Amino acid sequence: MDHYDVMRTTFAAREYTDRAVTDDVLYRILEHARFAPSGGNRQGWKVIILRDKETRARLRAVMAPTIRQYKTQASKGETPFNTITPTSVSAAEIDAMSPAFPLVDSLETAPALLVICVDLKAVSSMDKDLDRVGVISGASIYPFAWNIITAARNEGLGGVLTTFIANQEPLVKPLLNVPDDHAVCALIAIGEPVRQLTRLRRKPVEDFTVIDRFDGDPFNG
Repeated sequence: MDHYDVMRTTFAAREYTDRAVTDDVLYRILEHARFAPSGGNRQGWKVIILRDKETRARLRAVMAPTIRQYKTQASKGETPFNTITPTSVSAAEIDAMSPAFPLVDSLETAPALLVICVDLKAVSSMDKDLDRVGVISGASIYPFAWNIITAARNEGLGGVLTTFIANQEPLVKPLLNVPDDHAVCALIAIGEPVRQLTRLRRKPVEDFTVIDRFDGDPFNG
């Protein structure tokens, strides 16, 4: 596919057909994804391919509390888990919410399932001393994760990157034998989408690009 077509048509595919993702295809996806940039070219990523259905089922159970909170906050018009605006939802409301969620409900049958981790010794966290949540470390892992998604799209497949798993890292690490000096960054599912989206809705450039200052004039091209 043309690179721009890949960029404009790669969507969050959470429902897949029974078509298998062969080892050859998965290897080819990772072979291309590995050329993603990372700080100092240290390439601190680690990919765990999850094939064991029991492990997948345990991960689904581990993610349930996170999904409940996410859905409850979203239903109240909140941005779930944001670090600026305190939540107004109660623990009782969260407990009453169903943990059902697309893809997660069928985690055991996803054609390919990857857990993406990063070696924290290999990332430069320039914002580690700031009084806010850290975001800079992600620059050395999420380009790689997104390369996996777009490479899958180029193969005629679809995928989705989810981060519910990271919220439960203390439970995920022993389950997958992830060492303490690594972070759990994402869960990526890949398969042939049940349906293919080709027109995505996104904000226009003028809505998020300004000149010289945060409150500067919109960039109109």
